Amino acid sequence: MAKARAIVKRRKAVRNIRKITKTMQMIATAKFQKSLKRAVGTKPYSTKIRELVGELAASIGDVDHPLLRRPDAKERTSRIAMLVLTSNRGLAGAYNGSVLRLANHFLRDETAAGKTVDLYVSGKKGVNFFNFQKKPITQRVNISDQPRFSDIEPLAEHLIKEFTSGHVDSVHLASMVFHSAGSQKPQIGTLLPLSKADAAPGATTGSSQKPGTSAGAGKTTAVYEFSPDPLSLLDELLPLTVKTALFQAFLDAITSEQVARMVAMKSATDNADKMVKALTMQYNRARQSQITTELSEIMGGVEAMEG
Repeated sequence: MAKARAIVKRRKAVRNIRKITKTMQMIATAKFQKSLKRAVGTKPYSTKIRELVGELAASIGDVDHPLLRRPDAKERTSRIAMLVLTSNRGLAGAYNGSVLRLANHFLRDETAAGKTVDLYVSGKKGVNFFNFQKKPITQRVNISDQPRFSDIEPLAEHLIKEFTSGHVDSVHLASMVFHSAGSQKPQIGTLLPLSKADAAPGATTGSSQKPGTSAGAGKTTAVYEFSPDPLSLLDELLPLTVKTALFQAFLDAITSEQVARMVAMKSATDNADKMVKALTMQYNRARQSQITTELSEIMGGVEAMEG
């Protein structure tokens, strides 16, 4: 009887855990839908900013800007900055582990190459990981689960200032990139300096044709008149490109986190269902064995009384 009671208690505990994981799955699904709308809604704006930068650069020709300039051998400080985006909470499957493994591998490679890495970490999981690894953290970034552009802008301006002042040679970003609900991949990207492709003439059409000529399947490059001049506009748009790219990275990371948590909680709920079924079968066998033993004892007692 003791074994059957233990199985009943364990089955009850598993059912209670299943209720929790099911609820967390539903919450993660709702948050995913909300964060997905934000992540998808901001991408056209980010893309259009890059297209406009390309059009401006096409009118200038050879673009020279502090955010595009790569330091030469004399200007290099052998110091880089890396921003790592993780979550504040766990129970998100391999989300944090994938990003942190990639970031730690990049950190080891750059350190082995003789570079000093300034770590900027967003999320408690990342902070705890690097503290455990005894890696110094330059700045802990506190961003909510629903970041606004105004929350990200000061961080972007600080990183831009660090790069343009020559304190760091480059700024890198380790985060989870959201492709679709079924595809998210950890990635190390370069935030600064900006790629020349972002401000290359003809970048919007992917060709080097002159303005006004056809490009590919009937596409044409528009001819604009700029006011103020293109260089002044680039001074405004290139920093904005960095800020929108960083903001988009935060939105993608949060969306990927909710997907990972949704999948992890669904898997936990399914496993709890299987465990409940297995425990029910164990209980039935234990109960049948107990009944058989009791019947045998009764029959033995009857035979002893008749003898």
